[in-house]
Amino acid sequence: QVQLAESGGGSVQAGGSLRLSCAASGRTFSRYNMAWFRQAPGKAREFVAAIKSGSTYYLDSVKGRFTISRDNAKNTVYLDMNSLTPEDTAVYYCAGSSRVITSTVRVETFYDYWGQGTQVTVSS
Repeated sequence: QVQLAESGGGSVQAGGSLRLSCAASGRTFSRYNMAWFRQAPGKAREFVAAIKSGSTYYLDSVKGRFTISRDNAKNTVYLDMNSLTPEDTAVYYCAGSSRVITSTVRVETFYDYWGQGTQVTVSS
């Protein structure tokens, strides 16, 4: 079992940056593939980024602006977000899974553990 807790959300102006953190409980954190998803008002939750076996995967619209990383010693996964736009406004969720494969890293149903979400608001 893994429990996840996000932090670092907030309000920024367009062009600004934020770093989201996701702290995980448990001693087997390093075994889990981790991802970030987001859900904007009135929209379905969408994949943002994932890190699996050292490889990273991104939603096309955030490539070059967002970076996912992890520190297994701290049981934490990060999402560094730069050049934020109002379209990035959403609740961001951290997710973990021990069963995703490369073809499913973007599929939320393959993630078993979820945080409570953190709000990111970008104003123009």
